[in-house]
Formats: sequence, structure tokens, C-alpha cells
Amino acid sequence: MDTEWPSEMRVAQIRVARPTDQLEKVTSFYCEGLGLQKIGSFEGHDGYDGIMIGLPASNYHLEFTQHKDGSPCPAPTKDNLLVLYIPESKTIEEITNRLKRLGYDSVSPENPYWEKSGVTIEDPDGWRVVLMNSPGI
Repeated sequence: MDTEWPSEMRVAQIRVARPTDQLEKVTSFYCEGLGLQKIGSFEGHDGYDGIMIGLPASNYHLEFTQHKDGSPCPAPTKDNLLVLYIPESKTIEEITNRLKRLGYDSVSPENPYWEKSGVTIEDPDGWRVVLMNSPGI
């Protein structure tokens, strides 16, 4: 069955959200380690604290939330990935060095494709991020 899409689908913003029980560690990983920026946060919203993290001047970002009663979110598989396409290998080296200083070493990817031009690192919850040395698609 074919889906009819509007000729111009207008989306104002994209947010990918997930819970964590380690909000401080996750914030440190994505902000201090990867170098993304905090673009918003909230506390005590119906028992939830959260942070939105992204790239400057972008309409897409990540949100991490933590509930006062716990918010476990184990990684589903080793091949569920957040891929950041980074054209400069020097930038990838700087990021991996910062993450290493924070205690995060690279890991072998499930799919060997990502190892050819990328570095895979697990965040505090075990979710994987690939720093792909490529200008993207």
C-alpha cells in the first residue's frame, strides 16, 4: 500500500527522546564529551527532570529524561546507533580523546561497516554513538 505524502511536508522540529537513570553522566557524555550543547532543560515536571541537547542553530535535538522513581532504559541492541557524520578526522580524534578522559573508550561495532571510517563509543546507558568520518549523504 502506497502512502500519499504531502507535496511539502513541513516539520518545525525533530526531537529524539529517551529516559535514563543517569542524567548527570549522560549530560556529561553528550555535552563535555561529544561537544553538543545544552539547549534547554526542566526540573520537577510531573516527577521528571530533563535536558535537551543539540547542535547550535539546528531544529533537531536529543532529550534525556529522568523520573524521580527511576527511568531505566537499557540499550535495545548493539546496532541501534546515533550516527554523527563528521568530515574532519581531527575533530573525531579530539572528541574521542575527550571521551577517553571521561572514561569512555571506543568499542567494536556490531556491523563492521561502521569501523571502516568511524569510531563507535557507548554512552553511560550502553547506547552507541558512531563518529563517522564522512561528509554524510
